[in-house]
Order: sequence, then C-alpha cells, then structure tokens
Amino acid sequence: MAHDHDHDHHHHDGDHSELSETALRVKALESLLVEKGYVDPAALDELIETYETRVGPRNGAQVVAKAWTDAAFMEKLRSDATNAIADMGFIGRQGEHMVAVENTEDTHNMVVCTLCSCYPWPVLGLPPVWYKAPPYRSRAVSDPRGVLAEFGVQLPENVGVKVWDSTAEIRYLVIPQRPQGTEGWSADKLATLVTRNSMIGTGLALTPDQVAS
Repeated sequence: MAHDHDHDHHHHDGDHSELSETALRVKALESLLVEKGYVDPAALDELIETYETRVGPRNGAQVVAKAWTDAAFMEKLRSDATNAIADMGFIGRQGEHMVAVENTEDTHNMVVCTLCSCYPWPVLGLPPVWYKAPPYRSRAVSDPRGVLAEFGVQLPENVGVKVWDSTAEIRYLVIPQRPQGTEGWSADKLATLVTRNSMIGTGLALTPDQVAS
C-alpha cells in the first residue's frame, strides 16, 4: 500500500476543499449558469447524480463483466489494466496507470486515497462525496472492517482485507467476485450486478435475487 502521494491537486485553507484547477473552473461555470438562470440547480444536481451513480459506473461494470466471462481479457487486466480498459474505449484523464485488483475467497480489496481523492473517472464516473471525506480516507486504513460494516458488508473472519492507496500515478479498480447462480449469463446481464461500491470495495456485487427484487 503506497502512502507517498504526488498529486496534481491544489489544497486550500479555510474550507479545506481539495479541488483541482479544472474542478474549480467547473464550479465557477456552474455558479455562473445558475446565477444567470440558464440552469436549474435541481436539474444540475440530477445530472451530477446520474453521472455519479448510474452512467459513469456502467463503464466499469462492463469491464468487470468482461473479466468474469473472458479469461484472456482477465489476464490482460492483470498484466496491463490501463490498456485493457482503453481497448474497451474507456480512456481519459484520471484513467491513466490503472491497476485491477481481484477479490478472492480469502481476500477482499478496498480502495482509498488517503491524502486526496484520486479516482478512476473513466470507469467509475464522479467520485462519491464520502470517498473524498476525511473520515473515510483515514478510517479505511486504520479500521477497514469497521468501515465495511458501516456500508453493510460483513466479511467472514478468515477473509483478509487489503487496502489500496490510490495516488496520482496509480488508480485501482476492484474486480468483485462473480456471484453464484450466474452461470450462462451474458456479459450485459452480468454488468447489472456490478455496483460502483463493489468496484471501490465498499460493497459486493449484487446477487441475482437482489436484481430480481
């Protein structure tokens, strides 16, 4: 787990916000559009919510589903995740230097960025608010099982938790375990089981029963 960060983010005193230059420009544009009445704040919030929780993570879900169904692709993910993901068309800033980490019967992976909020935007969309919050960034390392419990994830004692610390140079994508009862499912159908949190490690892939309900 790496703790030496070299982020290209600007840190600000006072409100302790940690916004990149690009994010600051977006915020300024957002404020101007709202002020001029060009954009309804509620509609803007809905757009952000859509990209954060639905549209963005669907890219990563496709990557995971392909890894579950294509052994050759899984091998490429293990050796060169950046190019394997790029081959699916998911490229862009914050998506460089990707590393895929697999959950197994005895290891559960969880991702954090302890000093900032580095996050693989091309595959996961916008980072959730809690991912950027100091409590998550500190407790994910010191008490990962406690954090997982708060997300509703209870792991058996024999399953170890490995925490990966993202940096400006390396970003991680968790490959959750494929749920049982999905034999013969297509990649598109499997992708419906993959959640954003399962690709961060604060959740598990959904079961077929959960999707059906």
